[in-house]
Amino acid sequence: MEIRSLRESDDRREFRSGDPDLDRFFLKYAGQNQFRHHIGVTYVAVESELMAGYVTVVPSELEAERMAPTSRKNLPRYPLPVLRLARLAVDESFRQRGVGRDLLRFVLQLALRMARELGCTGILVDAKPGAASYYLQYGFIPLETADMIPATTATPMFLAIGKIQAAAGHS
Repeated sequence: MEIRSLRESDDRREFRSGDPDLDRFFLKYAGQNQFRHHIGVTYVAVESELMAGYVTVVPSELEAERMAPTSRKNLPRYPLPVLRLARLAVDESFRQRGVGRDLLRFVLQLALRMARELGCTGILVDAKPGAASYYLQYGFIPLETADMIPATTATPMFLAIGKIQAAAGHS
C-alpha cells in the first residue's frame, strides 16, 4: 500500500467509507481545497489503484488556554502552531486492514517534519462522536472547552509533539 498526496487525476467516485459527509468531502471538495484554494492537503492510501483511505491535514493553531494547566505551564500565551487532522476515512472494503492506523502514523510523521522545518507543537483533531476512543489509544487527550460540548458534536483532542517524538525514538 502506498500513501501519497492526492492527484487531480485520481478517481474518487467509488470510495465509500459508510459516512456520507466524509465521502462527499472526498469526492467534491478534497481536490478543490488542495489544488484551487490551497487550504489543505489530502493524502490517499492506494492499493492496486483503489483508494483504500484518505486523510486531510491543514496547518492550524491552538490557544494554549485550551490545554491542561500542566501541559501549558512553560508555553507562550499566544496561539501555538499545530497540524490539524481535518478528516480521516477508510473505504469499507479495506476495513480492519490497518489502513486508518497507517494513515494516522503518516500524519504523525508529517507533524514531526513540520516541527523540524516550520514549528509545530502537536496534532489537533476534532474527533467525531464514537471516534474519541480511537484517538485515545494513540495518546491524544481531550482539550478543555469553554462550554460543555454535547455528546453529538466533535471532541477536540490534542497529541503533543513531545509524545510523538518519544514514541518515534526522537529527542
